[in-house]
Amino acid sequence: MADLKLARLPDRTPVKLTISVLPELHQVLEAYAALYATIYGRQEPVAGLVPAMLAAFLDSDREFAKARRSGASAPR
Repeated sequence: MADLKLARLPDRTPVKLTISVLPELHQVLEAYAALYATIYGRQEPVAGLVPAMLAAFLDSDREFAKARRSGASAPR
């Protein structure tokens, strides 16, 4: 079979996580969602924004990126 320029896509099946947050954090997340709607003209639920927020946080964490490149993993 020939190799395609596009590699096989990874598993993209979403994984559902359930979390509990303190009321103060919930208020801040709701405020963020309201500002998001004002800026982008599109309302998104907090649950829809949180995955992108977490991804942006992890992408910006230099120490975490360095640890991943070195093959380090979190203790289990």
